[in-house]
Amino acid sequence: MSTKAKNLAVVILAAVWIFGLSLWGILSPDPEMSESERRRLAQLPKPSVQSVLSGKFMSDFEKYSADSFPMRDGFRRIKSFAEYYAFMQLDSNGIYVKDGYISKLEYPLNESGVNNVIEKMNYILDNYLSDGRRAYLSIIPDKNYFLAKASGYPCLDYEKMVEDLREGVPGAEYIDIFPLLEISDYYRTDTHWRQEKITDVAETLAQKMGSKTGGEYYPTALEKPFYGVYYGQSALPLDGEELFYLDSDVIDKMTAYNFETGETGGVYDLEAAGGSDPYDIFLSGPRSLMTIENPSGSGELVVFRDSFGSSIAPLLAEGYAKVTLADIRYIQSTRLGDFVDFGNADLLFLYSTLVVNNGGVVQ
Repeated sequence: MSTKAKNLAVVILAAVWIFGLSLWGILSPDPEMSESERRRLAQLPKPSVQSVLSGKFMSDFEKYSADSFPMRDGFRRIKSFAEYYAFMQLDSNGIYVKDGYISKLEYPLNESGVNNVIEKMNYILDNYLSDGRRAYLSIIPDKNYFLAKASGYPCLDYEKMVEDLREGVPGAEYIDIFPLLEISDYYRTDTHWRQEKITDVAETLAQKMGSKTGGEYYPTALEKPFYGVYYGQSALPLDGEELFYLDSDVIDKMTAYNFETGETGGVYDLEAAGGSDPYDIFLSGPRSLMTIENPSGSGELVVFRDSFGSSIAPLLAEGYAKVTLADIRYIQSTRLGDFVDFGNADLLFLYSTLVVNNGGVVQ
């Protein structure tokens, strides 16, 4: 075959590949969700004179094109594999792997976010803490606390964050749980801690608040492997892991009421465990307001929490007759009095450093 024929063949093959992918993308229905990344994908923007002239249409179209590209997950996997293992990059889009654990860089300290969290906590204490009741504050370190600095990655100033919170919220007694945790207490592919590893954390919190946790637990593993949120974001071919939930004679008798759906069930949602995020087994995932009632407990507690609180809540509820869980990322602090009776309840602020550092999300 002549050089001219070879060049022509290459051009034809390249054209078929490019136009074939383009035609595939045009004819295929646009996906709305990325199951692997657990996020909504950009949709085809509607053009207007204003959006075209301002450049917004093309910017949105570029995001749409990247999100709806044929075989997108396969290309993402090739890209990540090459960056990590061929080019030996330390991270890819802020995602890095260390000792088999995937994490995402969180840096630098966002003082405005921390200050917003402090402001909301003080508002809640000033408006909802009843006379004679007590308030507590505890912060959950993210995985970077154990991985980043020791591995040469930039990380938050955790000491300053905690110091700012302690000084900024003097009305809440601080309970330090950092020494109780290590990297093995977290999922390898997800942000969250493992419920079966934090019984000591629950016990410490309960004791400091004058309560108690239960006795013997019965761990049960989900049948299918758990792939956390960082698994999809990293696009690396990593193994899944086991997700356990803890039951006990006390937990088995608890009921959880969901204010959003008006439904009552158990503290573990096995149906949700079969969805895209099995971590939603704990109290059905992100919810603005829930209550747990325990017929063998005493006293009341209101926990202001993020998703980390979903898995520890059943353990804390073992010592209380009623635990209310409020996530002020989804409900405004000013509306809490319309739904929650704070009269006989102590308060616990339990937040991960990830949420505190992005404190603009709390309302």
